[in-house]
Amino acid sequence: MKNPFLLVLATVAIVFASAAHAERFTIAAASDLRFALDDIAELYRQQHPDHEFNVIYGSSGKMTTQIMNGAPYDVFFSADIAFPERLKEAGLTATEPEVYAIGRIVIWSNTLDASELRLEDLPTDPRIRRVAIAQPSHAPYGLRAQEAMESVEVWEAVQPRLVFGENIAHTAQMVESGAANVGIIALSLARFPSLAMHPYYLIDDGLHNPLSQAYIVTRRAKENDAAKSFARYMEIDEAHEIMERYGFVMPGSDSDG
Repeated sequence: MKNPFLLVLATVAIVFASAAHAERFTIAAASDLRFALDDIAELYRQQHPDHEFNVIYGSSGKMTTQIMNGAPYDVFFSADIAFPERLKEAGLTATEPEVYAIGRIVIWSNTLDASELRLEDLPTDPRIRRVAIAQPSHAPYGLRAQEAMESVEVWEAVQPRLVFGENIAHTAQMVESGAANVGIIALSLARFPSLAMHPYYLIDDGLHNPLSQAYIVTRRAKENDAAKSFARYMEIDEAHEIMERYGFVMPGSDSDG
């Protein structure tokens, strides 16, 4: 193309054509997925460079309320299947709730050897000043922490030491920052390299209801093939390998009790 003006027009046309073909969506995800989903999203972007998306992390309960109030989320990865089921009952989903992982909770500290701690120590160990958990009213990991402490009958005794995070990632940050010196957090966060420098104690999952984590594609994305593609991507082997690396149990695996 010898005419420089026509060359510029052709270049602009290609740029706009590429932008028009980009498929966009927004993911709302439980904060226990912060590290695992970041890794999966990076892998997905390599394989789907024409899909543009961002991920917003928060508590499952609050994100459910946001979706009910019209928040522009296309895919929702919840830490508790109860929230996608609530959205389905409200007619706000394009797919059935699908379990993608089972979560676990641990006792973690960056100043004490948490591998030697038990739930029964939380209200009695004099070294423990504050115990951080996620807010049980809207964060599934916080509710499971409460259930576990109720099972071993320390929930009432630990009350004076409890402090609450907005979500499970915030709870881990509270321990890291010194706002609490012990926390009950997600195994998926305790396995992130910077936190994995410190040992943890894995809480018996028989002490609380299962953390059955599920996703849905929202009603607003019923025609969004890119959003549906990412949701299905969570079911491939590469995504499962990443999730298992962070301590999640895959549905149907031998350890899925």
